[in-house]
Amino acid sequence: MVRNISSPLALRTGDDVEDFEQELVDQYALAMAAAGLSDGHVSNSRSTVIEFARWLSGPLWSATCDDADRFLADQRRKGRAVTTRAGKAGVLASFFEFVISRYQGDIHALTGVVVAQPIDEFNRQSGASLGKVRVPPSDAEVDELFGRWRLWLPEARKFLPAARDYFAASLWRRLGLRINETVMLDIRDWRPDLGEFGKLHVRHGKGSRGRGPKARLVPAINGADRLMDWWLAEVRHLFGDDWSDPDAAILPSERHDSELGRCRRVGADALRQGLFEATGRWLPAWSGRLSPHVLRHYCASSLYGAGMDLKALQELLGHQWLATTSGYIHVRDDHVEQAWVTANRRLETRFAEGG
Repeated sequence: MVRNISSPLALRTGDDVEDFEQELVDQYALAMAAAGLSDGHVSNSRSTVIEFARWLSGPLWSATCDDADRFLADQRRKGRAVTTRAGKAGVLASFFEFVISRYQGDIHALTGVVVAQPIDEFNRQSGASLGKVRVPPSDAEVDELFGRWRLWLPEARKFLPAARDYFAASLWRRLGLRINETVMLDIRDWRPDLGEFGKLHVRHGKGSRGRGPKARLVPAINGADRLMDWWLAEVRHLFGDDWSDPDAAILPSERHDSELGRCRRVGADALRQGLFEATGRWLPAWSGRLSPHVLRHYCASSLYGAGMDLKALQELLGHQWLATTSGYIHVRDDHVEQAWVTANRRLETRFAEGG
């Protein structure tokens, strides 16, 4: 049970301080739950705040920017990835915003301390520097990889998992699906009756800030409709009799679930391994660098290069912000030059028509 701290008791002992500190953390967790954040996000955020509290020499409300500097530097010395450090800094910034907004007066009345935000623009990892830019392979390289991969399938020692891995990677290439979105697709999620090309009901899209799955309908453009026809008509039924079960996975494992009477769902690691092996075999220059997420970037870049506008790409990829989508666009080197030439041609046409 969490005590209401709107009228906090006096902090007379060390135990009182620890209890009050714990209640601040728990109130923050309750607020996140009230905002609809997922249990996993709440748990991870709470763990980060507690980790910081144990690292400090004093209570949480006494933390300064210097404390945050040393904590984040210590995280780097421990080998934490840049994205991990940035995530922890973001959680701490959110927690202290919560404390300042709701409990600044109570804390000052009890301790005489004015809580300050220890995460600022100087020690918080900037979004622009979170890891390397995922520049994808060229169109020719991707065509080479998938062309040779498809031709090899009939010769594969284990045809079914090889075809499944090829199918999954093709969805990443053509529709930019995330790997978890792909894994969680069920047979019922393919709706050929919707739209001109049919649509995939992506039920497990990534929600923002831990707010659970964000569903969307993805049209089977860019050849994905023919890919779905090939998979469901020629391959999927070979895994087992569950091919007509709407609750069965589109991407099955070779193992059978006796309790449910259908194939198990394939794991993400198996699909990653399939792409890794295919890349090493047919596109060795990209071995170890071509991931499912890089193919997602490739999809965005290739569709943008073919003329799709950013707003449509945003909806296809399931992004909340257009700025996120723009970070997925990697155009060829002469993009600026071509835009300049096109603009000048339009200007010349306008002058010619004005006569």
